Amino acid sequence: MFSYYFRLALASMRRTPVMTGLMVLALGLGFGAFMTTFTVYYLMSGDPIPHKSSALFAVQLDNWDPNSPPTESARDVQPQLTWQDGFNLMRADTPATRQAHMYSTGAIVVPEGDDPPFDENIRATYQTFFEMFDVPFLHGGSWDSRADEDRASVAVIGRKLNDRLFGGGNSVGKSIRLDDHHFKIVGIIDDWQPTPRFYHSDWGRAFADTEQIFIPMTRAIDGPMGPRGNTNCWAPLDESIPVIEAFLKSECVWTQFWAELGSPEQVAAYKDYLDNYVREQKQAGRFARPLNTFISDVNEWLEVMGVVGNDNRVQLRLSFLFLLVCVLNTVGLLLAKFLGKGGEVALRRAMGASRGAIFTQNLVEVGSIGALGGLVGIGLAWIGLRGVENLYDGYQHLVRLDPSMLATAVTLSVTAAIAAGLYPVWRDSRLAPAGLLKTQ
Repeated sequence: MFSYYFRLALASMRRTPVMTGLMVLALGLGFGAFMTTFTVYYLMSGDPIPHKSSALFAVQLDNWDPNSPPTESARDVQPQLTWQDGFNLMRADTPATRQAHMYSTGAIVVPEGDDPPFDENIRATYQTFFEMFDVPFLHGGSWDSRADEDRASVAVIGRKLNDRLFGGGNSVGKSIRLDDHHFKIVGIIDDWQPTPRFYHSDWGRAFADTEQIFIPMTRAIDGPMGPRGNTNCWAPLDESIPVIEAFLKSECVWTQFWAELGSPEQVAAYKDYLDNYVREQKQAGRFARPLNTFISDVNEWLEVMGVVGNDNRVQLRLSFLFLLVCVLNTVGLLLAKFLGKGGEVALRRAMGASRGAIFTQNLVEVGSIGALGGLVGIGLAWIGLRGVENLYDGYQHLVRLDPSMLATAVTLSVTAAIAAGLYPVWRDSRLAPAGLLKTQ
């Protein structure tokens, strides 16, 4: 029976191509705009490491200017640590399962042969980073803790860079030249792109590609390799010592620190551990502000940093309102279409068709229009996402329509079309055939 109703629906749509096209276009425009903004919002607000997000915690210590306004929440505290605080926390006895201290830097990669050098971002960190964040390896693995202690010239590189430099082969044991220094490759990371890139604190680049080079933080500091990213200071550097040493001992915040905590008891113990550390530093003349330490799991951290801004929420609401306007316009067009074919309804009723049959037939037609609108909306959403990709640097990971999103778009479009068509279809099925036949 459905195939029969579907053939009738196609015949009806062919008889009114202009009106059918307007309804399909209205639904397509509404869903295209909504799916564009919803896709970006959905991927921006997603959990980047769902199986472990409740066990990974970003660390904040309030070492800022004592004359600044009081701290009320984690949002009021600098998201980064000084180098000396991160260094001290890594060296001390800790209740955490693992800790990772890190910062963003960079260097010029000098390929072998005639290929030109190019700039590449680098993540300077500790070997614990890879296990904490479940980084997948294609070949080899991370360096060991001895390499951190010895400031070894070792590196882990990404699959993309490995393809570029070594043609995709197993390059473990080979070397990569960064500026004027050679680093031995110990591991190659497989495709790995947490979205957003939660472990980094520069939210202007939260959706950019993950780094393709990882080296020991101790080796980067020994370089020295300066930070790339936000660096904030409230106190001047000590001019009586070399600049690099003064910077490392300063109150400038430019490094990130994460801890892995597997239970509520461990979380409480780690919070006490941080509080005690700050108390020790107060005795040494630092941390003049009231004691404030914060630890936030991954999803809390995304809220603290405001990864999904108010402008994104406003855009999502506006696109939803636009979709409602398009659906309401479709209601009017469907009402005009079905009331305009009263003679056909009367003839079918006179030949024995029930009101339920008329209702079902028209509902199949409405659903078909919704499906076509959904397909048009997918095409328009794809164009919209390409525009987002070109307009906003670093959004390339937020402009993909996966199969679940495609299925959702078509399903929502059909559902919206059916909801919009219920009243017109009901009115059409309730028409009295006798009066209509007399007027034909």
